[in-house]
Amino acid sequence: MTKLVIGGAQMGPIQRADSRALVIDRMVALLERAAQAGVEMLVYPELALTTFFPRWYMTDPAEIDAFFERDMPNAATAPLFARARELRIAISFGYAELTPEGRRFNTAILTDRDGRIVGKYRKIHLPGHSEYDPERSHQHLEKRYFEPGDLGFPVWRNADVVMGMAICNDRRWPETYRCLGLQGVELIMIGYNTPSVNSQKGAEGLEKRLFHSDLSLQAGAYQNATYVVGVAKAGLEDGHPLIGGSIIVDPDGTVIARAKTEGDELIVAPCDFAACAFGKTTIFDFARHRRPEHYGRITAQVGATVEV
Repeated sequence: MTKLVIGGAQMGPIQRADSRALVIDRMVALLERAAQAGVEMLVYPELALTTFFPRWYMTDPAEIDAFFERDMPNAATAPLFARARELRIAISFGYAELTPEGRRFNTAILTDRDGRIVGKYRKIHLPGHSEYDPERSHQHLEKRYFEPGDLGFPVWRNADVVMGMAICNDRRWPETYRCLGLQGVELIMIGYNTPSVNSQKGAEGLEKRLFHSDLSLQAGAYQNATYVVGVAKAGLEDGHPLIGGSIIVDPDGTVIARAKTEGDELIVAPCDFAACAFGKTTIFDFARHRRPEHYGRITAQVGATVEV
């Protein structure tokens, strides 16, 4: 089985005034540090090229479009792709995608070690709301600016490892991991931009926010016998705090690397993908133990129903 050194490129805040060039310089700097650490696969956060713009209610199409990428790679991101290719490091990062048809998605891409895009994922579980909500402490308007992803939960064999991607709120939904697990996934890469304050439950606190993030990532790894990398964009961004807590989790659900700051930081873990085999052939041997004849409710309905 394959062994790879996996890195998580946590990023500190990106302010609205920061140019793409400035952001790419930071991403390349993290890439250089990763190369020095022997990293072969480096994961960046959700919306790695811009501030987390869904915190603002906007109506001007031109203002909104400025946060979106029409092509990938493009002139701004070309230096990142070129350096990753030179260093022979596969990368994954998130961005706001505007398609030629005018559709908008919260997207992540995956490259091979030659800098070629080999995978694309579009965020499925969009949190928040679509119109201004005066009852919230701050807005979370992903449903306004993005469509739910239309590509499902695909996997790709990259560097001889079965890899999948998800984005932010997807990590809280067990369906995400199980759809990937049923395709034999061995590495799930998840970038996130998570506010430190719950806009509808302000007393929840940072500690609980970090606990829930860890809980989701660790459970998904254990229940599907896969490595999971969760990578944050963190810190005080345009006056709004985001959690850090980037981690790498092994197939037993154990955290094997953790960020210590809310800034640009590299976390690294050597991963032996033979470790996925035990769980996949014992307690989570799906072919032997799953009972899908009893799971129809999962896909037959959306909201919960009380029938007693």
